Amino acid sequence: MRLVTYRTDICAPAVLGVLVDERVIDLCALAAHAGESLPDSMLAFIDLGRPGLEAAYRVLARYEQGLPAGVSHSLSTVKLLAPIPRPRKNIFGIGLNYVEHVTESSKSLDTANELPKAPVIFSKPPTTVIGPGDAIEHNAAITRQLDWEVELAVIIGTTAKGVGVEQALQHVFGYSLMIDMSARDCRRAGQWIYSKGQDTYAPFGPVIVTADEIENPQVLDLSLKVNGVTKQSSNTRHMLFDVATLVADISQGITLEPGDIIATGTPEGVGAGRTPQEWVWPGDVIEAQIEQIGYLRNPVVAVGNDPRAGRDC
Repeated sequence: MRLVTYRTDICAPAVLGVLVDERVIDLCALAAHAGESLPDSMLAFIDLGRPGLEAAYRVLARYEQGLPAGVSHSLSTVKLLAPIPRPRKNIFGIGLNYVEHVTESSKSLDTANELPKAPVIFSKPPTTVIGPGDAIEHNAAITRQLDWEVELAVIIGTTAKGVGVEQALQHVFGYSLMIDMSARDCRRAGQWIYSKGQDTYAPFGPVIVTADEIENPQVLDLSLKVNGVTKQSSNTRHMLFDVATLVADISQGITLEPGDIIATGTPEGVGAGRTPQEWVWPGDVIEAQIEQIGYLRNPVVAVGNDPRAGRDC
């Protein structure tokens, strides 16, 4: 199932939907037609767990031959938002999780050349999240080194505390795409949260694909372009720590709860690792894609002062 959050117009509330053949179905409204009850928000739906998914599949199957009037919209006529527009907690970010990215980071970002012995974890606040087509803010008073990272996002479905690797994927609700934007010149004493946690630094979406449709999250191609030029192209099989290991590791000390998001790290090809280094500026467009999930396109826009003036942090 491909789940979205959308608006029918700028004044309409955000609504949970299912994307089927270029049409967005209002899941709550469809359930009401069937005499059932389903919530109208993604987080509330995730909270239902397996019974919610079973009910959604049951309702969709009932109307497989034709939908009631008024419960669906053409994808081209709605505005997709981030699937979870406002996460309940900080996003769990994973650093240095692809071998080649460890190497390029050690040359340009003063990180260790040795492979991490355990996942490197940071976080991004809920205010970083934006949806498909939304603008990434470039504030020249803060950064002149704005960089890109394409990442597989994992959405937790059931509470995970101290789980083993073998059981970890049972706690995954689904998968999505995230672009982890990073102001490389805003690291402070080695800490990453101000660099990666600024407003708009987590484009997210366009859908959450439920875990039953992605049997193995470690075989997915992922890529990123800047202004139409491919900068990153890899596959999730190259992760140093796979999804199951990440879920298990975090859960040993931090309880993972329904709706929590893990951004699983990025492959090589970031701007900081290039010679010469490359950064994005207002007017640039970032496009990212993950196999079986979808595509994000987000423009970079100026906020504050002249986009190419500014200072180091």
